[in-house]
Amino acid sequence: MSIDALDRAILSHLSQDGRLTNVELAQRVGLTPAPCLRRVKRLESEGIITGYRARIDPAATGRGFEVMVSVEISINDLQTVEELEGAITAYDEVVEVHRLFGRPDYLIRVAVEDSATFESFLTTKLMALRAVARVDSHMIMKKLKTSD
Repeated sequence: MSIDALDRAILSHLSQDGRLTNVELAQRVGLTPAPCLRRVKRLESEGIITGYRARIDPAATGRGFEVMVSVEISINDLQTVEELEGAITAYDEVVEVHRLFGRPDYLIRVAVEDSATFESFLTTKLMALRAVARVDSHMIMKKLKTSD
């Protein structure tokens, strides 16, 4: 799985606009359509391109209130960690989860309609998990850069 400068150019353009036609993409990277398409298909089959998706305004879908939540756990055995991660990733309100080295143990991005909905999620779901020892919430004031 080695990628060259042309592959990187293809990836850059597709990450900015995944709806580019193959002809448009080929023109932007200086290839003809056939070899450009072969490269895209190879990048997909090798798992470098993992998918294409639409960027949706969270507020338009009732998810404009975003909070970063740091979670520390008190129980670290494998079974408990797997149960915790399964529960957290299953919650519809959770849009991103990272397990970290050190403290906190997890950083979670939650997207809900408003502060009341977040409070309900926090108290009835997240804090109800047996392994959760400490939770710190940080409301997002403004997104300066995001990949989604």
